Amino acid sequence: VQLQASGGGLVQAGGSLRLSCDFGGFTFAEDNIGWFRQAPGKEREGVSLISYVDRRTYYADSVRGRFTISRDNAKNTVYLQMNSLKPEDTAVYYCAKGLSLEGAKIHLRVGAYWGQGTQVTVSS
Repeated sequence: VQLQASGGGLVQAGGSLRLSCDFGGFTFAEDNIGWFRQAPGKEREGVSLISYVDRRTYYADSVRGRFTISRDNAKNTVYLQMNSLKPEDTAVYYCAKGLSLEGAKIHLRVGAYWGQGTQVTVSS
């Protein structure tokens, strides 16, 4: 089973992109799902997650109000709508299963699973 993220690209600052992730054989009832990103020279950052318990959504402070996570159960797909993009949003974005909220931050738990990411580049 693989998680495949798509929808990245090059966009100007202020623009929008929508990322998609096919969760393949996983079911959303199994665990928290969401997105994290990795930029060159920077620490990995949890971006957003949907709780499998109550479907509440959580966001990193850096993206709250600009990004929206959602899921389509019928398609087993998770989306990340990214608006008002900034150059500092440039990174490889990954969808993942096994995210957790620790304090105010989103983390990958031990045993988390993710697949190939998609590059997002925001030009100034």
